[in-house]
Amino acid sequence: MADSQRTSEPVNVVHQDEIWKAHVKAEKDSAKAWPKKWGFLTEAYKEYERESKKLKEMVRVKLPHQVPARPPTPPEKCIHVSPSPPVPQTTQGFIGWRSGRSHLQLEKHSTVHHGRCSFLKELGWPLDACS
Repeated sequence: MADSQRTSEPVNVVHQDEIWKAHVKAEKDSAKAWPKKWGFLTEAYKEYERESKKLKEMVRVKLPHQVPARPPTPPEKCIHVSPSPPVPQTTQGFIGWRSGRSHLQLEKHSTVHHGRCSFLKELGWPLDACS
C-alpha cells in the first residue's frame, strides 16, 4: 500500500529483478533441501495409507455387500395441506393470509403457547415477595 502511494519516485527495475531472482533461488534451494529435512514424513504417510487400505478391506469383508435400501416415503403420506383461500387483492391482506386460518392446519403439532404464568405463582409465593 505504501508503494502505491509513492508513484512520483522512479522505480529501479533492475533492483526488483534481482530481488525476484533471489526469491526464486531460495524456493529452489528449499525444494532441494526438503527431502533431507522432512523426507521421513512421506514414508509415514505411505505407511498410514497402507494401514488405511487394510482397515477398509477388513470392514468390507465384515459388512454385507448388498444392504437392502428402504424405499423413500412419499411426502403425501406425511404432509397434508388444505387448499389455499383466494389470494387477497391488497398487499396488506397478503400478510398472513394463510396462517390466519385455523382450518388450514399450518401448525404441525398444535398452536404455539407462550408462558403466561409467573415464577412466583408456580412456587406459591406472594407476588410482592420479590421487589
